[in-house]
Amino acid sequence: MSAHCQLTGTKPGFGNAISHSHRRTPRRFDPNIQRRRYWVPSEGRYVRLTLSAKAIKTIDSIGIEAAVARIRARGGKV
Repeated sequence: MSAHCQLTGTKPGFGNAISHSHRRTPRRFDPNIQRRRYWVPSEGRYVRLTLSAKAIKTIDSIGIEAAVARIRARGGKV
C-alpha cells in the first residue's frame, strides 16, 4: 500500500534517527494511512480511499461529497 493520502496528499517525511551516542542513520516518518470505504450517494456506489487519520476527520466534518470533489480537483482518481 502506497504511503500517501488521496485527500491531503500527505507523504512520508525523511530524516535521521539519532542514537544515544548521537550517531545518525536515515529513517522515514510514515503518515498514519488507513483504507476506508465510503458510500457516495450521488454516484450510488462505494468508494475505497487511502486516507491519513487527519483526512478521515476532515471527511467527518466536510462530508464525503466535498471530499471526493477535492480529490478529483487535485487530479486523483476515485
